[in-house]
Amino acid sequence: MTILWVGSLIYAFGFAPPNQPDTFELIVRLSTGQFEGINPLIIALFNIMGVWPLIYSSLLLFDGRMQKVWAWPFLTASLGVGAFGLLPYLILREPNPSFTGQKSIALKLLDSRWLAGAIAIAAFALVIYGVTQGNWSDFVAQWQTNRFIHVMSLDFCLLCLLFPTLLGDDMARHGLGYSQGNTRWLFWAISLIPFLGSAVYLVLRPPLPDSPAPQTPAHPSLAATPPD
Repeated sequence: MTILWVGSLIYAFGFAPPNQPDTFELIVRLSTGQFEGINPLIIALFNIMGVWPLIYSSLLLFDGRMQKVWAWPFLTASLGVGAFGLLPYLILREPNPSFTGQKSIALKLLDSRWLAGAIAIAAFALVIYGVTQGNWSDFVAQWQTNRFIHVMSLDFCLLCLLFPTLLGDDMARHGLGYSQGNTRWLFWAISLIPFLGSAVYLVLRPPLPDSPAPQTPAHPSLAATPPD
């Protein structure tokens, strides 16, 4: 993970094509919905990069509850820099398929089927729009000459590649039994369908039940006192 993070940063800022003079204007137009004259593939990809943080939030904020490091600062960073902001968390986290305690309002929202359905609908709509309406030759030309398009495409590929590193633990947390091996086919089906598989998984997974927080005795001596 560390090698991937450092290598991606070196490539993105040292070897990717140069920035173009109209890059800032393009970003502003994409952000404000002024899409006239922009390749639909670029519009779709830009908006997909806004859906990815929702997908990752639906896993990472549960995972972060049981980690020594908070997940939310890395998720916040990912809103601006995508996988480059998430990779440090993936480097620091430890495997943990459990979840303890009550779900906050935010976690209940991220665990809800209706939000998962909205994410899946948006994901499929963007992919269909980009694939059917986009100009592929123009996209390839811009990918070869424009750092923004080039690095955004690299970021998308990294997010697809990294999702399975969190998927196994999340499946176990939601009772899908990945750790016992009886749903490995589901793991691979989701992992091998980039982006869309991740969105469909959020719809398929059962809600995570609240669990009571672990109780600690008021005094250590109480833990050693046998019952009457």
